[in-house]
Amino acid sequence: MTMVPLIDYRDASAEVRAVYDDIMRTRGTDWINNFWKALANDPASLRRTWESIKQVMAPGALDPLTKELVYLAVSASNGCAYCTASHGAAAKKQGMTPQMLAELLAVIGMANETNALANAYRVPVDERFEKLF
Repeated sequence: MTMVPLIDYRDASAEVRAVYDDIMRTRGTDWINNFWKALANDPASLRRTWESIKQVMAPGALDPLTKELVYLAVSASNGCAYCTASHGAAAKKQGMTPQMLAELLAVIGMANETNALANAYRVPVDERFEKLF
């Protein structure tokens, strides 16, 4: 159960409706998902988060599918069921295949395992890696 009410368009303030309108226009959709409806309880956070998402997910050096796959991987690693579902759907819309999803999940699992081992063993970073990155 959500900690705050989900604010539907019809119940939203003019400030929130303006953000909702931008979300729908930008995404080419006629509905607002629950994430934004929850954030609408704090219009400043809603606007800030939406503006940041637009900037980060805008076209750039990474193509849209890659950005969604990265978002999906982080969401899965963080255990965010909402973001995993949302960005899984977005990645599928951008062309993610079932084979890509399976491979991505394998990479996520492997990265989590080796990250935990490296942290637990307190493995120092190799000097040559430091120079390359």
